[in-house]
Amino acid sequence: MINFESDYTEGCIPEILEALTRTNTEQTSGYGIDPHCQNAAKLIRKACGNRNVDVHFLVGGTQTNLTVIASALKPYQGALCADSGHINVHETGSIEATGHKCLPLPSKDGKITAAQIEKAIVDHRNDGNFEHVVEPGMVYISWPTESGTLYSRKELTEISEVCHKYHVPLFVDGARIGYGLCAKACDVTLADFAKLTDVFYIGGTKVGALFGEAVVIVDKELKKGFRFHMKQRGAMLAKGRMLGIQFEELFKEDRYFKISKNAAECAEMIAKALKKKGYKFAYTPQTNQLFPIMDNEKIAELHKEFAFHTFGTVDDTHSIVRFVTSFMTTKENTEKLVNSL
Repeated sequence: MINFESDYTEGCIPEILEALTRTNTEQTSGYGIDPHCQNAAKLIRKACGNRNVDVHFLVGGTQTNLTVIASALKPYQGALCADSGHINVHETGSIEATGHKCLPLPSKDGKITAAQIEKAIVDHRNDGNFEHVVEPGMVYISWPTESGTLYSRKELTEISEVCHKYHVPLFVDGARIGYGLCAKACDVTLADFAKLTDVFYIGGTKVGALFGEAVVIVDKELKKGFRFHMKQRGAMLAKGRMLGIQFEELFKEDRYFKISKNAAECAEMIAKALKKKGYKFAYTPQTNQLFPIMDNEKIAELHKEFAFHTFGTVDDTHSIVRFVTSFMTTKENTEKLVNSL
């Protein structure tokens, strides 16, 4: 079975396994205060073009989202997000379980607009019952989105300006940020995120690591006491160097971007084949997640050889499927899928 289900079905890049073996007998301080974490943070600051950001390493995406959001919000505040946003639909109510509310805004392609955000904030402040309603205290977006789409630099700038206007922090979930940065449709850089956001994270779990996410905090206020929140949320790994070593290897010699480019190239091969065969897409194909609309009989046929997810029905005979490429997807397996289309 050839797998196109997700971008974390494989382990990690070989350099990480080699580094973990090579450093196995080292004795270092725990909880992320070790030379490997410090060096990885230095490499990430360089990649972001900002020496003043704080960098913290956490284990997984859900843990990262709930820790960042809980640290930034007051008890009576919630996070504005797309109705399809990961925190709203795919994290089992983790944000609500920590005492905060997701405040979803309607979206057709996984994105929300600056105008939507401003309206939600202004409407709340002008509501005569505002003290009885959860206050929008943060804006959460995924980049790329759950639909595989990308915010442009212009869109991010507009959202950032609204957030700063109303003193509401902008948080970007970058679980797949590498794949977005290497997409042909991308006009954003890592340095742009360090300028336009208040906090974002660089995904490792989906992009080359065994596990791990790197939180990058830009805003001075959000930096305060973040490690207390990490500890309280179970996000402070005792053997923290396991995370630092992985991000050291990912950010050496531009590996993070090289392996992300592989996923982008494989996805482009599949997207071109789908377009050539006349398939329509539920969402514009831009990154390593593709959502073609396919005949149910064809889906059943493909499932005999390929693993992938079905994402809802279109009509009695057609459904939306999702093909996902990763840092380890091979051109050979991509060609097999292309030929089977």
